Amino acid sequence: MYKLGIDLGGTNIVAGVVDDNYNIVATAKVKTNLPRKAEEIVDDMAKVTFEAIKNANLTPDDIDAFGVGTPGSINPNTGVVSYSNNLGFYDLHLGDLLKEKTGKTFYLENDANAAAYGEYIAGAGKGTKNFIAVTLGTGIGGGIIIDGKLYSGSNYAGGELGHTVIQMNGEACTCGRLGCFEAYASATALIRQTKQAMVRYPESSMWKLCENDINKVNGRTSFDAMRLGDEAGKKVVDDYIAYLAIGISNIINIFQPEIICIGGGVSKEGETLTDPLKKTVYGENYARNLGTATKIIPAKLGNDAGIIGAAFLCDLHK
Repeated sequence: MYKLGIDLGGTNIVAGVVDDNYNIVATAKVKTNLPRKAEEIVDDMAKVTFEAIKNANLTPDDIDAFGVGTPGSINPNTGVVSYSNNLGFYDLHLGDLLKEKTGKTFYLENDANAAAYGEYIAGAGKGTKNFIAVTLGTGIGGGIIIDGKLYSGSNYAGGELGHTVIQMNGEACTCGRLGCFEAYASATALIRQTKQAMVRYPESSMWKLCENDINKVNGRTSFDAMRLGDEAGKKVVDDYIAYLAIGISNIINIFQPEIICIGGGVSKEGETLTDPLKKTVYGENYARNLGTATKIIPAKLGNDAGIIGAAFLCDLHK
């Protein structure tokens, strides 16, 4: 049999049909086109559901479970999204609406949790009991697996790893706090830090890399400059990794998972990112003398993690 997972994002709505070996056999995608009414988004979720099934040369009766990973605070028992600032959802009965549109029951979970669950069952966390996924993207997403179970707190809003403070009275965060991990170690933060350095160092090769247009800066710019021997680029990277190490060290000291996987666009820097990160984190790990240090490794599934995790949410509700 097959399962279907929807990764509902701020940019795209992607549905995928997944087989029992966690292989995505067909997908369908549509732009989210925010801002717009929730009902229109649900209509498109139903549309990509049926398109993905058709693309797999299957019928809806061939799918034995349906799931969705969506931004926001979600009660998986009721299918209600109580709040999603990115999508503009407030007390949205998403599960009921999807059933009305498709005739199928969907399991729901926060999108970062769904992606973490995907990595847990089929990717970087496979074979572990205690596992955490951290995604470095527009913000910092996180998902926590404890003793093989997804942890989301008493109010289904737990696991917001990006909104722990690493700098008192620091940079403003979109959540309303100051100094959040996300405000210093997300891809958005890295881009901001790169632009600030470029203004301070007009001779930096970072200008050439972005064709003298500061609006073309991306998460690779400072890393590319560092590889060219640019001191300003190196400082941006060193400072960024130092911020990242603080947040990762905090997570390890609280949870002591077997593995933390790092995903998102910045993680594509590979060992250039993880080698210095590990050096700092392992020196600050409270349990560093126990001989069982948390492994820090790259995520394996990329954008597929959210689809696979959503498709198999049914297993969390057995």
